[in-house]
Amino acid sequence: MIKIEHLKKEYPNVTPLMDVSTEIRDGDVIAVIGPSGTGKSTLLRCINLLEKPTAGCIWVDGVEITDKKCDINRVRQKMGMVFQSFNLFGHLTVVENIMLSPMDLLGKSKQEAYDEGMRLLRTVGLAEKALNYPDELSGGQKQRIAIARTLAMNPDVILLDEPTSALDPTMVGEVQAVIRELAKTGKTMMIVTHEMNFARAISNRVFYMDEGGIYEDGTPEQVFDHPKREKTRRFVKKLKVLELDIENRDYDFLGMAGQIETYCNKNQIAPKLANRVQLAFEETMRLLLPLLENPQVHAVCEYAQATEHVEWTLCYPGPRQGVSRAHDELAKSVLEGITESVEYSWQEGEQLPNRLSIVIKSMQ
Repeated sequence: MIKIEHLKKEYPNVTPLMDVSTEIRDGDVIAVIGPSGTGKSTLLRCINLLEKPTAGCIWVDGVEITDKKCDINRVRQKMGMVFQSFNLFGHLTVVENIMLSPMDLLGKSKQEAYDEGMRLLRTVGLAEKALNYPDELSGGQKQRIAIARTLAMNPDVILLDEPTSALDPTMVGEVQAVIRELAKTGKTMMIVTHEMNFARAISNRVFYMDEGGIYEDGTPEQVFDHPKREKTRRFVKKLKVLELDIENRDYDFLGMAGQIETYCNKNQIAPKLANRVQLAFEETMRLLLPLLENPQVHAVCEYAQATEHVEWTLCYPGPRQGVSRAHDELAKSVLEGITESVEYSWQEGEQLPNRLSIVIKSMQ
């Protein structure tokens, strides 16, 4: 249904989309996730040309909508867009908001538009609000009305841009329930959301966006349970990450100790656990550096707040060797006392093939 090739969108100071190519099939329900600023909303707005792409092509049902000769208004009739803000007309009643576009753009009679509007209001559970004005509704009710208004145009594709982000937490569930029911109808949908459980439950595909494009594309099970790429794994597991690079034996020990302390404080790691995080790095480096002819080490600390799981991963060059060959028995003893495991592995073909994974003992 929708084919995107080498889509790029740049602004004066940022390029959120650098090179996006994908195909969206009929009936796909795609959850679009990723950190803020990675082009999720921009992608949706480019698909219906609310944002004009800088480069690249988009086809909808075989029609290139990025062609200057394309009648984009006709194409947009096939696409419904639900925004973060509800964009309802305050001077019209709820049912009049829903009736407006079918009458103006589809040529429906007032009675036809009214009958369809009431049917859709019953679908979203708000038939009793038909004669109310938007200001008389809660945020969750307004968003459900916005969805009904989109459905009134009977679009083939529905684009939802963070439809629950502007809502009070108590209202999120009612809107998500409507979208879940909508997803069962076979409509093609793309939903930008920060709600990971919702994204997993509603979709048959997930786009994780980063580095200017679709960084990973897969089923919910693949992306959430078995992500193939590192940034996806960190995002879905909500890991807080610190990366350090040691390039010589006389590295800035105090500076890195300060970075670790700042990282622990920023992520509210309990003081005793933070001390173990610091100590694990120091003792591992004390064991490791004497073994390395080329003391180049890339160290990554990952912290999962929900479980208080902390893990150091250190990668380095040279022949196969873990810290078991080190002679500093005191450092080994200290490390053993504060860790659940210290595992060594070899990554064939990597620039830094030696890998140490060190799991810190939790405080529980």
